[in-house]
Amino acid sequence: MQHVPRSSKSIGHCILTLFVIVLSGANYSNAFDYFREKPSYIKSCKIYEPEFTKCSTESIQLLMNEISKGIPELKGVVKSLDPFILDDIDFKQSNTEAANLEANLKKLTATGLSKLQIKESRVSKKDFSWLTKILIPKLRLEGQYKLNGRVLVLSLQGEGHMFIELEDLTVLMRTKTKLIEKDDLTFYNITELRAEIEIGNLRTQFDDLFGGTNKEIEKSTNESFNKNWREFFEALRPLITETVERILFDLLSNVFLALPAKYLVEDIPTPAQLYNNKT
Repeated sequence: MQHVPRSSKSIGHCILTLFVIVLSGANYSNAFDYFREKPSYIKSCKIYEPEFTKCSTESIQLLMNEISKGIPELKGVVKSLDPFILDDIDFKQSNTEAANLEANLKKLTATGLSKLQIKESRVSKKDFSWLTKILIPKLRLEGQYKLNGRVLVLSLQGEGHMFIELEDLTVLMRTKTKLIEKDDLTFYNITELRAEIEIGNLRTQFDDLFGGTNKEIEKSTNESFNKNWREFFEALRPLITETVERILFDLLSNVFLALPAKYLVEDIPTPAQLYNNKT
């Protein structure tokens, strides 16, 4: 075996390190950070004008329409909207009348977000937080599940493929934001997102319930869930709500860090103006 002299190793290491630094710098300089100019599909609004809420609602809808089509600059920054890939979800609901449940959802995809409708977009003049009313005609969640616990009067245990379809999903989204500054521009940084949801119908299918050993019981259980979907939805409401919150946060947080806030709200203050003026 040929041994490389120590000095040669050091020189080689330095050259490799320099190459990585140069290459990283090149990649960084070419990476998309944020929009330097306002995109043509963005409608700007002024918060102190009477028709601001109407203008803002139209503006956010136009933005969502473009995201649905795919915005080239945001490729790799924002996930594809349809299907939307979610991270794994671990969920635990304490013993309540409706459910006592532990759930793990993996390889989750959501479809139907491209049809998302912004019904109203309100922005607080006090802290620039948002109150947004959203309608999704049909949202389908599909992936692998693992359940253990009780839903309604049924003891559940199983793992396998599942889907949950929510029809006429209405979302009241409350979003807290922190204005931040970058390159003398103001951006929205989403710090918290909470959702209240209602639906018009629910359809579910959980394969391999009870270990998949009794297909007749599995079939009748799924039929019971769909027949009594209102009660089943109430039992699963915390899990579904958390999933919807995760989808919206993952989507919106990256979008608004790439879009200077003044493109949407022309007269938005700087962080210094908003926070330093507060007593």
